[in-house]
Amino acid sequence: MNILQVLPTLDIGGVETGTVDLARYLVKNGHRAIVVSGGGKLVKELENIGSRHYKLPIGKKSVFNIVRMTGELADIIRREDIDIVHARSRVPALIAYFACRSTGRVLITTAHGYYRNPVMSAPMGWGKYVIVASNAVARHMAESFNVTRGRIRLIPRGVDLDIFTPRKNKAGRPDEFVIGIVSRITPLKGHTDLIKAVALIRGRIPNLKVLIIGSAPKGKYLEDVDIVVWRFGLSKTVEFTGASSDVPRAMAGLDLLISATVTPEAFGRSVIEAQAVGVPVVATRVGGVVDIIEDGRTGLLCEPQNPRDMADKILKIFGDREMASAMASEARRRVEERFGAEKMLQRTLAVYEEALKKQNILVIKMSSIGDVILSVPSLRAIREKYPDAVIKVLVGLASREALDGCPYINDRIVCDFKGKHKGPAGLWRLTREIQKECFEIVFDLQNNRKSHILAFLSGASLRYGYDNGKFSFLLNRRIRDDAPYLDPIEHQFRTLRMAGVKASDKALALWPSPADESFADKFLRDNWLKPGQLIIGINVSASQRWVSKNWPAAHIAGLCDAIAKEEGARVVLTGAKEDAGLAEAIARAAKSKPIVASGKTSISELAALMKRFRVFLTPDSAPMHIASAVGTPFVALFGPTDPARHVAVSKNCVILSKAKELKCGPCYKPECRKKVTCMRRITVDEVMDMVKSILCLTAAAMEGVKE
Repeated sequence: MNILQVLPTLDIGGVETGTVDLARYLVKNGHRAIVVSGGGKLVKELENIGSRHYKLPIGKKSVFNIVRMTGELADIIRREDIDIVHARSRVPALIAYFACRSTGRVLITTAHGYYRNPVMSAPMGWGKYVIVASNAVARHMAESFNVTRGRIRLIPRGVDLDIFTPRKNKAGRPDEFVIGIVSRITPLKGHTDLIKAVALIRGRIPNLKVLIIGSAPKGKYLEDVDIVVWRFGLSKTVEFTGASSDVPRAMAGLDLLISATVTPEAFGRSVIEAQAVGVPVVATRVGGVVDIIEDGRTGLLCEPQNPRDMADKILKIFGDREMASAMASEARRRVEERFGAEKMLQRTLAVYEEALKKQNILVIKMSSIGDVILSVPSLRAIREKYPDAVIKVLVGLASREALDGCPYINDRIVCDFKGKHKGPAGLWRLTREIQKECFEIVFDLQNNRKSHILAFLSGASLRYGYDNGKFSFLLNRRIRDDAPYLDPIEHQFRTLRMAGVKASDKALALWPSPADESFADKFLRDNWLKPGQLIIGINVSASQRWVSKNWPAAHIAGLCDAIAKEEGARVVLTGAKEDAGLAEAIARAAKSKPIVASGKTSISELAALMKRFRVFLTPDSAPMHIASAVGTPFVALFGPTDPARHVAVSKNCVILSKAKELKCGPCYKPECRKKVTCMRRITVDEVMDMVKSILCLTAAAMEGVKE
């Protein structure tokens, strides 16, 4: 792999050191490591290990610089053939995001801090995976930065156990009790709380010494801390040593390390470094520290900004050296087990490998139940092409059940354009739901204006769909919609083939559960179906909106009686909830008293029920595709629509259409102004003949199976 890390500078610091350590590990394991930064003291060390460095002002916050750096970083990505870009800071992450989007590369981010400004820090949550060092930061990124749990990777920071080795004896004067705090001197690190705690106990610990180890980014605050030391009369007790170039040696001279941070932090590097050396630790109960210290076993925890509590914990360590030694030993064992640098680097490399192996794919199909069922062959083909991908489908509220139990997808994103996703505000709300998944590929099988907009706003680098003039310029992989006589599945397959998906299997499928099967059996028993009696289903309506598709109710009632008389079969009337009144009226009109299932089943329950039908009769509607999906032979009645464009290929179907006998058909009009519609021209006798022919064929097939 070719890995590019981006960060503001390469001066001495935890993030910078970690960058060099990771580059060293990558090179050692046969990968290429490239770093882009503003330069610094660690550049030479980086280049000595075989890594390449590009010096760019990538941490500068001006808008002009961000735009310029995006272009330059994209050029480096292409030149070095980068696979993964790993951003470790906010502005570099913003630049890297747009550079990765333009080049189609994968972005990984590491949240090194407990970011307070969700707007300025938002890019830290835009990586395909977001690496965090603690559970506290994982919760923070999920709650404040819209990062899904599935994109968070927990990798605690590591310490080099070959450098931070257990000390045999404390360095320095043996008669002194030395307390140290190792961190930058900033208000968040709680230095003044430590000084106040020391003021409370200085008379109770002989030869007490306090070392404040670290640099001060802002000299004014260092002066403020020094004044607090002077006011408490601790000038001879407290010593400011500055930053240490040999942290293991500095740690080895301590009897106790204090971590006094006042607000949550991502981790506590100094804590595990002290534990690795064998130094007891007292730390405030904040952020990632609670993942490191088990209170009373590997250290002691105190409340933040509570000098009295901190003082009590310091006295406890001083007064019970045996307990302190036992905690230090257990802490070292835990560090070896969980926080070794080698393990951290191995886990990071594993995240890279996972990111390249697992694509995040969105399929957009927001329309009717039938159309969603027709997308199943496409979903199957996408899964075969991308077996390790996370595949999610953007589906409408009413049609989401059609994908219950689908083995080709990982999840659904449900849209409700009549409810919470209505209007511009609702569309943006849906966009935010989609964006947090960090999709890399979008297959737009809906192909309308709204779906093209959502595909673009998803942030995916590859967006496939039809060039149909409906905002299709928002797709960057388009195919002309110039083959009008394709069946609906082949029409979708053309989109997939642009991505190299070999789509050929057009079989539909649904996945009724055992509970659905039990429902179907119970429903038929409750309606006094005789054991072994032949069952034939009739769908009473295509749609209340598409009245022109519906076969007349009187014809349906007549067919029910003809089926009962000539075949001795029981008819089950199916339909949506809004069709229940029509179904009841047909049942009352028919002398044979058919069973009414309209509005009484879910999609999966209807699929289970249809499996028990010998034949199913339906106009152009979703139940037609359900029948095909469960393998039930069906007769499809077509009027204003063209069956060639709407029927999935099936061996067990017969199509009756009268539209071509009229000059106006197929018209694709929801309502017909003429009194004699194309659907009325389909007679009961014609349909009955088709039903009989299918029954004969299925009976012959069943006899063949028995033989």
